[in-house]
Amino acid sequence: MDDHLKQTLLLGREHYQKGELDKAEYLLRQVLAATDRFADVHHMLGVIAHGRGDFSQAEQCFATAVALNPNYTEAALNLMVTYNDLGKYDAARALFAQLKGRSGPASAPRADPFAKGRIANMHAETSQAYFDVGMTVDAIRELERAVALCPAFADLRTRLAVLYRDSGDAVRAREQLDAAKEANPRFVQARILLAVMHLSAGENAAAAEELRAVLELEPDHKSAQMYLRLAKTDARSSPPPAP
Repeated sequence: MDDHLKQTLLLGREHYQKGELDKAEYLLRQVLAATDRFADVHHMLGVIAHGRGDFSQAEQCFATAVALNPNYTEAALNLMVTYNDLGKYDAARALFAQLKGRSGPASAPRADPFAKGRIANMHAETSQAYFDVGMTVDAIRELERAVALCPAFADLRTRLAVLYRDSGDAVRAREQLDAAKEANPRFVQARILLAVMHLSAGENAAAAEELRAVLELEPDHKSAQMYLRLAKTDARSSPPPAP
């Protein structure tokens, strides 16, 4: 590669890292016109295409990057995400199976947390797609997979709790909210939803405890203020327990 092409590639990468995607694309396409052997060039162009909603172009770019470098994990993950965007769920699952097969059981403990997070978010996106068309059971299944990959993601556990709750499974919903709270005690949404479930069950003291914890984190949280007043009012209006 001559010096001019090296400089073009270097500048293209720099613009990409800075988020200057139009400038990056212009330079990267010049590199691509001269040589198509750089997997990261195809990957960067795929990210740019995906960000513009051109999923077909993104698929082609990511697939080429993976073909050039089968160990390019980020490109493979982005390809899986794009497959899901295009509704190619079987292809996404097949690619995921290939990645798991390459890693093998012995290397599982060293799995890249970033990679696991991307896959978990892919499952979460697929879950939302299922939910949007009324396929709640499948939506729950995908979120369960996401949580299994990243149990410390409080937001994923909270989303799963909502699906459990709306499906009538209050026990599992509470389990997920408790786990979300344990994973991230400052994740307010989990505490609010748990308080609402306590209120619905007449467990006012437990609800008030969660709501006070929320207000310690966010003193101006309007919903927490409202629910706490409700918990206190209901507690005062409830008849005394039978002797």
